[in-house]
Amino acid sequence: MLKRTKLAVSAAILLTAFNSCKPSSEYANENEKANAFFQRVYDEELALSPMMQTMKGLKTNYGQWDDFSEEGEKKHLELTKVHLQFLQDSIDVSQLSKEEKLSYDLMEQRLKNAIKDYSFRHISYPVNQMHGVQAEIPAFLIGFHSISTIEEAKAYISRLEGITPLMEQIVSQLQTREEKGVLLPDFLYPKVLSDCRNIISGAPFEGEQPGALYGDFIKKVDALDIEDAKKEALKTEAATALTTHVKPAYEQLISVLEKEEKQATADAGVWRFEQGDEFYAFALQQTTTTDLTAEQIHEKGLQEVKRIHGEMRAIMEKVGFKGDLQEFFQFMKEDPQFYLPDTEEGKAQYLKEATALVDSIKSRLDEVFITKPKADMIVKRVEAFREKTAGKAFYNSPAEDGSRPGYYYANLYDMKQMPIYEMEALAFHEGIPGHHMQIAIAQELQNVPEFRKNSFYTAYVEGWGLYSEFVPKEMGFYSDPYSDFGRLAMELWRACRLVVDTGIHSKKWTREEGINYYSSNTPAAYGACEKMVDRHIVMPSQATAYKIGMLKILELRENAKKTLGEQFDIREFHDVVLTNGAVPLNVLEVLVQEWIDSKKS
Repeated sequence: MLKRTKLAVSAAILLTAFNSCKPSSEYANENEKANAFFQRVYDEELALSPMMQTMKGLKTNYGQWDDFSEEGEKKHLELTKVHLQFLQDSIDVSQLSKEEKLSYDLMEQRLKNAIKDYSFRHISYPVNQMHGVQAEIPAFLIGFHSISTIEEAKAYISRLEGITPLMEQIVSQLQTREEKGVLLPDFLYPKVLSDCRNIISGAPFEGEQPGALYGDFIKKVDALDIEDAKKEALKTEAATALTTHVKPAYEQLISVLEKEEKQATADAGVWRFEQGDEFYAFALQQTTTTDLTAEQIHEKGLQEVKRIHGEMRAIMEKVGFKGDLQEFFQFMKEDPQFYLPDTEEGKAQYLKEATALVDSIKSRLDEVFITKPKADMIVKRVEAFREKTAGKAFYNSPAEDGSRPGYYYANLYDMKQMPIYEMEALAFHEGIPGHHMQIAIAQELQNVPEFRKNSFYTAYVEGWGLYSEFVPKEMGFYSDPYSDFGRLAMELWRACRLVVDTGIHSKKWTREEGINYYSSNTPAAYGACEKMVDRHIVMPSQATAYKIGMLKILELRENAKKTLGEQFDIREFHDVVLTNGAVPLNVLEVLVQEWIDSKKS
C-alpha cells in the first residue's frame, strides 16, 4: 500500500489542535501569534507532501509519494478550510504590523482561491505532455531523490514499489474525468503514450542498456562508498521493483489511455466542458492576478504583436535584409548560420555557450542589483527520456539547504528549435537574472513566513522572467543585431500567447488556427509552434502570465522613474520587486508605490 504521512489527519482534529495552541496571552503580540500560525500552515501543508519535502532537500518520508486520490484532495480542502477559519476568527488584523498584514492578506487570498479552485479540480489533465505524472514521476526520482546512504537507496526502491498504488490513484482520477467528458484532445494521446512506453524500455525490462530509472539508480548507487556486493544487492532489488511494480503500473496506464484515445475528439479549448467558461475566467484571474477579461487580454496581445513587428523591421533594415518581414522570418528559420549541428558535439557546444553567457552576466550583477542569490545555478540538458515532449526550456529551484543548485534545463532534442540567436534571451530568462535570481532570493529571505518564500504567482514569476530578458539589453548585451532580434522574437512569442491562449479557450479556435497564428507571426519552427499550442491546450491561461507580468513591471518602473527623477535607482527598484517574495501584481503595485513615497519623503 502507498504510505501516507502521519499528519494527514482530519480537519476536526486539526481545528482542535489549532484551538489548543498556547493562548493569545502567551504571545508577545499579535504579530508573533500570526507568524506562529503562518508557520503551522506551512508545516501542515508540507507534511501532506512527501514529494515537496524531498524537493526542499528534506529526507522525511523519503520513500513515499503524495496522495493523488479524491480522498487526498478532500483532506487538502478540509485543511484549507480550517486554516481559513482560524485565520479569520483568531487573528486581529488591526493589531498587525505592515509586514504581517501583507502576509495575512496573501495567506487569506491564497486559501480562498484554493477553496474555489477545488470546484474546478476535474477540469485538468493529470496525464499530459507538459507536466503529466507519467513523466514527472521518473523526473522527480532522477532530479530530486539523491542517494548518499543505503537507507536512501532503499527509500528509492520503496518509491519504485509505491508507483503501483500511485498509478492506481491516477487511473481513478482519469476515469472520473472521463465520466465528466474531460479527455485530452485526440492528437495529444500519442505524445503521452510515447512517454509511458519510454519509461518501461531498456533494462531491466528489455535489452542490455539500462532504462531511464534503472540507469539513474545504478549511477547513484555506484557512487556510494560501500562494498560491491551490497551495491549489486541494491541493484537487484531495484530491478525487481521495476519489473514487478513499475512496468505493470505503466502498462495499466497505457491501457486506459489507449481506450480514452478512441473516444477523444480534436476539440481543444476548455469551453467544451461543463463550467468551462467559468473555469477559464477564474484561471485567467488566478494566472494574471488581474481582472482582465479574455477579450481584453486578446486585444492587448494583438497590439503587442504589432509593436514588436515594427521593432523587428528596424533590425531587418539594420542588417540590410531585402524583403518583407515574412521573408526575414523564413531566412532566420532556414539559414544554417543560426543553428548549431544536431549532433552530440553541437549540443555540448550549446551548453558550453549558454553557461558562458550566464557566467558573463553574473560578473555584472552589481550594476543593477543589490540583493543577489547565494545559491549557484547550473545549465543542464533535458534528460533523454522526456526531451521529445518536454518544453523548450525550464528552471528547477535549488534545495533550500544548499545541497542542490538551481538548474536551467535546455531541451536539445531538436537543435532546429534552439536557434543561437535566442540563446541569450533564453539563458537570461530561465537563469540569471531571471528565474534563478527571483526564486533563489525568495527562498533565502529572512524574517518572512515560509509560505511567502515559496509562493508562486505566475504573472509575477514569469513576468519577471520576461522582464529579465530585457534588462540585459540595457546593460549592453545583445550586441549582435541578430541576437537582439532573438530577444524580440522571444518577446513576440509571449505576445502571441495572449492571442492564442484566449483564442483557443474563449474564441473556440482549433489547434490548426493556433499553429497558423504562430507560424504566420513569428520566426519559430513549425515544431515549436505545434508544441506551444499543445501547451496552451493542457495549461489554460498559464501562458498569458509572461507578457501581462512584464508589462506591469515595466509600467511600475516607468512610473517610478517619472515620479522620482534623479532619485530613481534601478538597483533599489529591483530590490523592492525581489525581496518580498512572489506577490500578486496588484500587491506589487502597492509595494512600489510605498517605496516611491518613502523616497519622496
